[in-house]
Amino acid sequence: IKNVPEVNPAPGEASREEVIENLRELCRCVLEPLRRRVGRVIVVGGYRCEAVNRAVHGAEHSQHMRGEAADIHVTGLEMCRKYAAILSQTDFDQMILEPQESMIKRWIHVSYKRNGKNRHQILGAK
Repeated sequence: IKNVPEVNPAPGEASREEVIENLRELCRCVLEPLRRRVGRVIVVGGYRCEAVNRAVHGAEHSQHMRGEAADIHVTGLEMCRKYAAILSQTDFDQMILEPQESMIKRWIHVSYKRNGKNRHQILGAK
């Protein structure tokens, strides 16, 4: 995994071990159940170091920086609805349908917290 944090992260940043374990649990609890139902799933974004997160204009406290989030490519509204219905049956934290106004470039942001309560929050981004 590129850009995974060093062994001694800065205060407030996730450690290398935390990021890897968070990614494993995101895959096990959310992405793998989706893959079992639909087959091939295209993940277009996952862990981001702070510099990459800034470059892509990610949220300041993005779950991507802790390995708790992935962005899944979807082609069209029907696929988006199907994936969202399947993902909603998992113990996800957040599901964001992005960008809401585009029919061409769409993806679903999904996150999972292995520590703490997952909110099952569904949002649409413009």
